[in-house]
Amino acid sequence: MTDDENAAMDLIQQHGMGALAEKMGIEIVEFTRERAVGTMPVEGNTQPFGLVHGGAYVVLGESLGSVHATLLAGPGRYAVGIDINATHTASVTSGTVTGVCTPIHVSRSLAVHEIVITDDRGRRNSTIRITNMLRDVR
Repeated sequence: MTDDENAAMDLIQQHGMGALAEKMGIEIVEFTRERAVGTMPVEGNTQPFGLVHGGAYVVLGESLGSVHATLLAGPGRYAVGIDINATHTASVTSGTVTGVCTPIHVSRSLAVHEIVITDDRGRRNSTIRITNMLRDVR
């Protein structure tokens, strides 16, 4: 891992992914400059019919996209989400879903990521795109 990646992982380990991500059981399993990978259990994150709630997919996607954008922003900078959209293409009722977050575009002021969420069988369940504004810490 690079110094930036180590610093970002230290920050995540120190402060966690946030209270909501913690309640949902989101865990980071890989974190490099090239991508962030996280998992989320289906259990506890479903809508009344037992399917993963669409909002749960979005929380996983935004969590991964925002922390990865903060890594790419560099020291003394952070990311703020300004746009997110999601397309849900398959249902899942058990197991774990995995989000793979990769940057599409990164500049001094913006980072755009795609997050592909799949189930335990490798089926794509949701595709999310998030745009983060990159800001300096004051």
